[in-house]
Amino acid sequence: MSWLSNKPIPVNERLIVALDVPDIPQAKALVTLLGDSVIFYKIGLELFMSGDYFELIDWLNEQNKRIFVDLKFFDVPATVGRAVKQLSDKKVDFVTIHGNNAIMQAAAEQKGQLKVLAVTVLTSLDRGDLDDLGFKCDVEELVTSRAKRAIELGCDGVISSGLEATGLRNSLGPNFLVVSPGIRPVDNKPDDDQKRVVSVEQAFYNGADHIVVGRPIRDARDPKQAALDIQKSIRHVFSENLSGDHND
Repeated sequence: MSWLSNKPIPVNERLIVALDVPDIPQAKALVTLLGDSVIFYKIGLELFMSGDYFELIDWLNEQNKRIFVDLKFFDVPATVGRAVKQLSDKKVDFVTIHGNNAIMQAAAEQKGQLKVLAVTVLTSLDRGDLDDLGFKCDVEELVTSRAKRAIELGCDGVISSGLEATGLRNSLGPNFLVVSPGIRPVDNKPDDDQKRVVSVEQAFYNGADHIVVGRPIRDARDPKQAALDIQKSIRHVFSENLSGDHND
């Protein structure tokens, strides 16, 4: 069974590029270089700590880009709720949270038009890392459990490796967002800190709605061409679906 997304998301907005760079000028330079090859950007902790984070959000809006704030809020539920409410006044599409039921519920209650995505298990963690953290259950079981609670509590979706996306869809269905980081354009073991990775095509056939790509674009010899190549792969996946291939 194919879980290829049928949500009304423009194909060129299914790719989210992670602006994992040290400062705002480098972020703006990368966005300018990529031009119209990328519409959707993720901005995380590194840029938050560099200063002028919200000025970058305003600038991205001026460039007609969509924005994913990846700060993984984790605090007292009331504090997380207030932080999400503050962010809901900005022109931002997605925000990430960590935490238990109370934290997820507080975020969901204050989200407004903002879409709240609950982090399941970071793609930099594998079975050994989860053992070290005291989680003795299977990775997929843990991801599904966290996702189920997040959706029940009003979150809009989850952050999940493409490896677990199929299990999520089989257990919980199609009516929530799955955003998958840890994407590598080819099926090989990356020489970096990502451990649970999939290819572009596999992530979408497994049920992802969006993929997040950082280093394979940022560190490419020609970042714009790398982005265009990934967009081409995404278009191919979805055009095949429209023609009837890979459907049940």
